[in-house]
Amino acid sequence: MSTSSVAEQRNIDRASRLKQFFQSHLTALPTAAAVIIFIVMILYGEFSYGRIVQFNTLSNLLINNSHLIIMAVGVTLPILTGNGGIDLSVGSIIAFSSVSGVMLANAGLSPSLVIFLMIFSGTVFGAISGVLIQYFNVQPFIATLSMMFLARGLASVLSTTPERLADDSPIRWLATEWKIIDGPKVNDLIITPGVVIALLIVIVAFFLLHRTRFGRTIYAMGGSEQSAQLMGLPVFRTKLAVYIISGTLSGLAAVVYTGRLGIAQNITGVGWELDAIAAVVIGGTMLTGGVGFVLGSVVGALVLGLMNVLITRDGTIPPEATTIITGGILLIFVLLQRVVSMRRNE
Repeated sequence: MSTSSVAEQRNIDRASRLKQFFQSHLTALPTAAAVIIFIVMILYGEFSYGRIVQFNTLSNLLINNSHLIIMAVGVTLPILTGNGGIDLSVGSIIAFSSVSGVMLANAGLSPSLVIFLMIFSGTVFGAISGVLIQYFNVQPFIATLSMMFLARGLASVLSTTPERLADDSPIRWLATEWKIIDGPKVNDLIITPGVVIALLIVIVAFFLLHRTRFGRTIYAMGGSEQSAQLMGLPVFRTKLAVYIISGTLSGLAAVVYTGRLGIAQNITGVGWELDAIAAVVIGGTMLTGGVGFVLGSVVGALVLGLMNVLITRDGTIPPEATTIITGGILLIFVLLQRVVSMRRNE
């Protein structure tokens, strides 16, 4: 065989291996795209505005978006189950949990009990959604939409004016700043208990999804719920559990958010369910279910958070443009998901 023929065969083999690699990792393509976009945004911000690649920017990004990360983790689970799985109630649950929590704390109730009740209220809403979906065969969109209106209405019944948490409330401890790295001037790496909670939730969710039967059942349901039932997997119990977990994490996000800002309103969390869903989609979780990663949802939340930072740094972009840019990014990832889905079907 001539040298040219050998070289040509090597090129064919290399191309074949490369094609096989991309096909086997096709489902990770949207998540990889989210990581690339995040890196590009960092580089753009650094070259355009400066002071982006530094500790205090990372600290603020994590602190300001810790509640969104927790919400995104919760919303990831029902979306992974497929069959239209989604949770539209998370933003309203945060409103009800935060308003009721601040009012109870100001009434003199024990801080630990207040935190428990805030989280438990989210659990109750999630459980109601799960029961409606699983036992009454209500579509997830409708069930969680009804919980969204119910939670928002209850929050408005409790109060229509801002409720402020006392400055000496122990709940504010969640916003305590811990200096991890003492950098030059104000360039310190700082985290808060709220950030630690968010990171722990991510770790636990990653373990559940990738190392337990519960996680394997979720992915199997996303592929085909009927097949998952035939395999003997606990489909009914799992579907109920994902909505309970999503509601519970919404209550926890309310605790973290309230502890950081110290203010609760009935209009808190308006549109946050869409931010959480956008973070999940940008992070690579397929809306059809069965494909996605919790870590991808975290990246999606950070992309949205960094976008707000860059818009603020620019100063010339109107705040309402944030929604337009988010919609544009989301559209790109929806189209990318469509391409991935078509390739998988082939």
